[in-house]
Amino acid sequence: KWAAILAPVCMIGEVYMETKIPDVLSNIVDLGVEAGDMNAVVRYGLLLVLYALCSLSFGVLSAVCASYAATGFSRNLRHDMYHNVQTFDFSNIDKFSTASIVTRLTSDVANLQMTFQMLIRMAIRCPMMLILAFLSARQISPELSRIYLYVIPVLAIALAALTPVVFKIFDRGFKMMDQMNNIVQENVHGIRVVKSFVREEKEVEKFTGISSDLARNFSKAEKILSLNSPIMMTCVYACMLSISWVGAQMVVASGNNPDVGLTTGELSSMFTYTTQILMGLMNLSIVFVMMIMSRTPFRR
Repeated sequence: KWAAILAPVCMIGEVYMETKIPDVLSNIVDLGVEAGDMNAVVRYGLLLVLYALCSLSFGVLSAVCASYAATGFSRNLRHDMYHNVQTFDFSNIDKFSTASIVTRLTSDVANLQMTFQMLIRMAIRCPMMLILAFLSARQISPELSRIYLYVIPVLAIALAALTPVVFKIFDRGFKMMDQMNNIVQENVHGIRVVKSFVREEKEVEKFTGISSDLARNFSKAEKILSLNSPIMMTCVYACMLSISWVGAQMVVASGNNPDVGLTTGELSSMFTYTTQILMGLMNLSIVFVMMIMSRTPFRR
């Protein structure tokens, strides 16, 4: 439990340090390079290294704690599930086959372990990155930060359209996995009968058929989910182009004067914040996909 609590806390610390780095880069450009002040460059450069080391330390600690928490979670889950199986009566045994129980104790728990690990790390990192990076970008230029608000609804609609289709496919796939395990179990338990009646080729055909169906099913789901990447990259580069066009005009209009408007260093920081925000959205979509994949194992 302590690891599951400490992992998101460390992740928040890592995100905070990452969102401070663009501010330091802006100061290096505006107060150091543009002003020709090497002392400022060295000073802010050392501060940049400090922020990077702190972010790295928080990230490593978060990963270690998340791994420890997720493996402990799956261990406890398997223990309780196996203990519950011992209480089954004959009606339960008729309903749940041995192959289905084995699948639940292995691949289903493994899926939930990966999802739990992502929930206490990525599911914390992505919203915090979006919020902190957006607030920092808004402090630099409220006008440029409005561009992000046009992109988020597009991504939300795309994810909402993909979710129900993919969920049905994964639901069907896990049932196929039960069937495949059942075929393997029957073949192993009845191996003497199979060899006595020379049924090896028939058993291989049965296994190959269900295995091919399972592969096609999951491939179809992954192909649909792969549409998320081009949509995301289109939004990323659309934001980059928009900020480049509008931001360059603002820098020229202000004469690179921070008291009048946007500066070169602030524009470069906006690019970094754009990457952080949209990468946060991309990681959030990955978490979303994992949630979809783990929904069926969770119900089972």
